[in-house]
Amino acid sequence: MKNLYIDFDGVILDTITILYDKKTYIGKDKPYEEQEKYFSNYPWENIVKDENILCDSINSIKKIIESNKFNLAILTHVNSMKEAILKINYLKKYFDDITIIPCPKKISKTKMVHTRDSILVDDYSGNLREWVSEGGIGVKFSQYEESCEFPVINNLTELIDMF
Repeated sequence: MKNLYIDFDGVILDTITILYDKKTYIGKDKPYEEQEKYFSNYPWENIVKDENILCDSINSIKKIIESNKFNLAILTHVNSMKEAILKINYLKKYFDDITIIPCPKKISKTKMVHTRDSILVDDYSGNLREWVSEGGIGVKFSQYEESCEFPVINNLTELIDMF
């Protein structure tokens, strides 16, 4: 069985478009400390909720678990303990027995788990490049058709036939 790690933001829930909304986001040109403060203080309870589910991701994860093809875990970058707790509590509403690994934003996901021959599904190509450089398998999640250096999926159930 292959290890499968699924990102949260931009894969399970559409938090990215909300976080980077032009009306509220401070801008990528700001110093790292200001950006870190923005994400740490963001009212995550306003976006970690059902109306932001992407591409039937919750039901898709249930189907992946039922396939018994993977050791599945959610591997998510977090900016604060509050964000981590909200994400964990959200996922525990749907899954009794799922591994959730909050990864501090300053640390690469490759430093949190064994990457060799493990699959990472992420919407951010930078994370996937790091993953592949450490011997892992990268799969890009995108709601839209996209060509890129990684296999691209727009529904998590596609993984069942892929591997």
